[in-house]
Formats: sequence, C-alpha cells, structure tokens
Amino acid sequence: MEDWKDKLGALLNVVPAAEENSGDNDNAVETEKTRRKETLHIVMEKKGRGGKTATIIEGFTCSDAELKDVAKKLQKSLGTGGSSRGGEILLQGDCRLQAAQLLRGEGYTVKGI
Repeated sequence: MEDWKDKLGALLNVVPAAEENSGDNDNAVETEKTRRKETLHIVMEKKGRGGKTATIIEGFTCSDAELKDVAKKLQKSLGTGGSSRGGEILLQGDCRLQAAQLLRGEGYTVKGI
C-alpha cells in the first residue's frame, strides 16, 4: 500500500511538465482577453442592396484570417451567406439577435442590436 507522501511526490514530478506547456496556452488566453475588450456594433442595412436586408457586424480588430473564421462560424450556425473584410462581417438577412447571442457566447461585447 502506497503512502500519501509517495503519491504527492509522484504528483509533484508531473506538475512541472504541465507548467512548461502552459506557455502555449498564454497566447490563447491573451487572444480571448483581447476579444472581450472589443466592442462590436451590429446594424441592419437595406441601402444599396435592392431592398434586401443585410446584417453588418463592425468593430473587429483581429487579423483577416481570424475574422474569416468568425464569419464562417456565424454563417454556418445561422444558415446564411455572407462575407468578411476590413474589420467587418456582412451576413445576408436580418439575423442581429442570433448573431449577437453567438458572439456573446464567444466572449465578445455586443452593442447596437
């Protein structure tokens, strides 16, 4: 039968290895913190679109690749088309409430629904 001190010693040998890998997670945590600082504005537009509605989400400060990933997730979740460029995402149709809900779930602050 093992003593609790032996179990604790074995556990302490494992902990430093976990701390070495935590450096990779710092970048992910930092990215998540910057997302929470971003305030996104969601508006609906009809102007210049032949009467069709479009939801525009502005205020992203991330790279174009990250913006494209967020746009793809929104399009897939909402079942709609859209595009992304220049710090904003355009979704076809009026999906302000659903998009705001999904973005809040990702950690963004959303205004202007």
